[in-house]
Amino acid sequence: MAEHFQLRLLDSFMLAPSVRHLVFERADGTPLAFRPGQFLQVHFHYEDGKPTKRSYSVATVGEADTGEVRRVEIAVSYVPGGAASELLGGLEPGDEIEASGPYGRFCLMDEDSNRRYLLIATGTGVTPYRAMLPQIVRLMRERGCEVVLLYGARNEAELLYGEEFEAFARQHAGFHFHPCFSRGERPDPRPHDRQGYVQDVLPEFEPDPDSDIAYLCGNPNMVDAAFAALKERGLSVRQIRREKYISSR
Repeated sequence: MAEHFQLRLLDSFMLAPSVRHLVFERADGTPLAFRPGQFLQVHFHYEDGKPTKRSYSVATVGEADTGEVRRVEIAVSYVPGGAASELLGGLEPGDEIEASGPYGRFCLMDEDSNRRYLLIATGTGVTPYRAMLPQIVRLMRERGCEVVLLYGARNEAELLYGEEFEAFARQHAGFHFHPCFSRGERPDPRPHDRQGYVQDVLPEFEPDPDSDIAYLCGNPNMVDAAFAALKERGLSVRQIRREKYISSR
């Protein structure tokens, strides 16, 4: 059963013009136990007193397989007029919010025997993949897995954690990072860049039902389009794992 607890803000900064990265710790000093790919829910009340909640994937890069982190990191997109955007955007270090979790099964599975993972994301949908990086290192080492991350953004300014993923790709030969820009090239194009929407770039990597498992996270339209493209390539529903991010006011 999921826990309820208080999170205390340690730090926050803008990752992109409309995305803020927030760093919390549990107010009781207890580490957060979670599996990379899981999410937390933030609980609050509207001005009329009506209780509500919003879900955010944990973006923390922890130590491989410890299952616990002391820093709880999330990325929050700004939604004009959004109650959660106003709450989280207005927090100061030391402020506390109520949260619960972790929830979800959008996780890499130890029982998988595939040779390649296709990780596909748009916007803040890339946050669970950031948390998965230590586990990806282990899977590449133990099973010789190859990992391809296709990440869609309109432009370079909206590419969240891009430098981190590029550095990770330089350090690990089996990890391939391809930012996909839908609004044209960045000022300093790089060989691994791609142009267009991620679902349109996907065929270049020749999804193969005999070797691949795909993860889709982000904009619902992208998730649906990429799911259809993967099905056309012969991947079964069991080989396609999805999580849609829907902006709420």
